[in-house]
Amino acid sequence: MEKQSADVIIIGGGLAGLVAAYEATQRGRSVLLLDQEGEQSLGGQAWWSLGGLFMIDTPEQRRMGIRDSIDLARVDWMGSAQFDRAEDANPRAVADAYLDFAAGEMRSWLHSLGFRWFPVVGWAERGGSHADGHGNSVPRFHITWGAGTGVVKPFMKLAYTARDAGRLTFGFRHRVAGLKTENGRITGVHGDILADSDKERGQSTNRDVTGGFEYAAENVIVATGGIGGNHDMVRKYWPTDRLGAAPIKMVAGVPDYVDGQMQQVAEAAGAAVINADRMWHYTEGLQNWDPIWPNHGIRILPGPSSMWFDANGDRMPAPCLPGFDTLSTLKRIMQTGHDHSWFVLTQKIIEKEFALSGSEQNPDLVSGKWGEVIKARLGKGATDAVEAFKKHGEDFVVADDLETLVTGMNELTPQAPLSLDHIRGQIQARDAQIDNPFSKDAQITAIRGARNYRGDKLIRTAKPHRILDPKNGPLIAVRLNILTRKSLGGLHTDITGQVLRPDGTAFEGLFAAGEVSGFGGGGYHGYNALEGTFLGGCIFSGRKAGQSA
Repeated sequence: MEKQSADVIIIGGGLAGLVAAYEATQRGRSVLLLDQEGEQSLGGQAWWSLGGLFMIDTPEQRRMGIRDSIDLARVDWMGSAQFDRAEDANPRAVADAYLDFAAGEMRSWLHSLGFRWFPVVGWAERGGSHADGHGNSVPRFHITWGAGTGVVKPFMKLAYTARDAGRLTFGFRHRVAGLKTENGRITGVHGDILADSDKERGQSTNRDVTGGFEYAAENVIVATGGIGGNHDMVRKYWPTDRLGAAPIKMVAGVPDYVDGQMQQVAEAAGAAVINADRMWHYTEGLQNWDPIWPNHGIRILPGPSSMWFDANGDRMPAPCLPGFDTLSTLKRIMQTGHDHSWFVLTQKIIEKEFALSGSEQNPDLVSGKWGEVIKARLGKGATDAVEAFKKHGEDFVVADDLETLVTGMNELTPQAPLSLDHIRGQIQARDAQIDNPFSKDAQITAIRGARNYRGDKLIRTAKPHRILDPKNGPLIAVRLNILTRKSLGGLHTDITGQVLRPDGTAFEGLFAAGEVSGFGGGGYHGYNALEGTFLGGCIFSGRKAGQSA
């Protein structure tokens, strides 16, 4: 039985854990960082992200002609969060503090650590309803050069520097099974030492136990991520009253080690979990043709032009448009009794508008080289990653005419056959709206509005065109799956990351950061996320916990 002690034990070597480790070691605290995976997976889930950060009134925004302010961002956030529960007091306080951070020192602090950003700010989760409702009024999605790896690597470097200075010790393949308490206070952790694994980052590893450990600490920080890799747990918390029955089929947007087990360990020890029914799953998931982890799904980051049909072949109404309102769209899809939907588009649209989530799908952004980006984004054809999915992905149908396309769609989903005439009529009606610079079609209006933003016009929104005109082809249909991703609830904390008990009192010695705490407070997003707020929440809550533990 291994025994040692540290001032602070951090459970989880993802982004939130690394940020917390940096802040704690900066204060002179000795830190022991434990993770059930090997060193090759340091950085956790954030490594695979696109690297987007929600920031407010930045130089990147101003250079793109975007006028943003903290007041506008607060209206957007609170209109999206829709806080309506007594236990939302701390989540709301954390949200307010994050907005101050995102409009204040966030960019300069990250810049001092080596962060740089792609100059075109993305416009994610646009809402599409009322001005005081859900969605981003302006583009705020700042993609870090290097994508997810560019977010994680600076904090990995700082962790290794702290290790070399003797302030931080790693404990890889250490799975925490329980929290030690004394007189109601957390005093340490215990668990299993797992056999080494040479599997590559993200792949499934063994759970063979080779020994045990028992470590003491003044404070423990839980930073172990969410539940998206544990579909049984997702279904357990699924909000059927708001979203309908949970999907039978889901693809996994995260590795299987994102299993929610440490949240359950903390809850069993006496920690409060709130807002567990709030979650964020994407509706544009693809089965990865070249998977890294089990049931590996990839999300399409769509521009606004693809026509979106439900499983019955009915066109989705606003705000259920590509890139506008994720949870409204998820609810609309589940109302059909099926768990898939369809994009129908053209080659011109896929070339301009399709991007894929994940650092591994965006080598040009990971490279941080303008030449690579120009070649991939502005050259002939879609990016190599998108073209590979079009060629190899099981969810894609490509055809020169609509009849052949719909036949291929029905071969993929014979349980929900589509009517060729019904699909054709809806596309023809949409195409008839293209001939004028004005339209009564909400999606066409949204496309024209998007092209008023120079960033979208440059690299993200195709010029409006007729989908059934052969010169714009071939036609492409994409079957979309529900993709599990983020927990918007979790361990209840205050603004410092201090975990609370169910009665609202402090659980002394226990802190939490990142997704396991709903990215701060137990759910600082409320019901809806504005994107860039997941990595941003990990950084913010990890920083607070590391400054306090």
